[in-house]
Amino acid sequence: MFSKLLAGTAGLFLALVLAVAPVAAAEQGSVDEAKAMAEKAAALLKAEGKDKAFAAFNGDAAYKDRDLYVFVVDNAGVTVAHGANAGLIGKNLMEVRDPSGKQFVKEMTQIKDNGWVDYVWQNPASKKVEPKRSYVIREGDVVVGVGAYVK
Repeated sequence: MFSKLLAGTAGLFLALVLAVAPVAAAEQGSVDEAKAMAEKAAALLKAEGKDKAFAAFNGDAAYKDRDLYVFVVDNAGVTVAHGANAGLIGKNLMEVRDPSGKQFVKEMTQIKDNGWVDYVWQNPASKKVEPKRSYVIREGDVVVGVGAYVK
């Protein structure tokens, strides 16, 4: 009798774990979603100009989704829009290095058309340094990007 109860409890536990796992994964944006948001942001910037686009990136919920947000950096490495941290706007991040020593902002500013930049950064949700992948699109004298943490 106890073994049947234990087997039933184990099965219930496994079912609960499997049911919750997709929810936990959905709390974090994917690289595909990051790329789509970056493309949407670059299209807005091209169509509406910097003033309207930067205001939207800094405050419009359409440009924030879970841990995904738009950031914009000019050719000098100065943050001109940031959907997650307004305190970075106006800051020159050209020389910032990730914990491995990579100057990822410098790499972003060197993107000529579009591409991925990989680096490690502290994930605000887990508080752990984790791999991050940002899709960056050149639009005139700025680059527009959105990054996602990758496992």
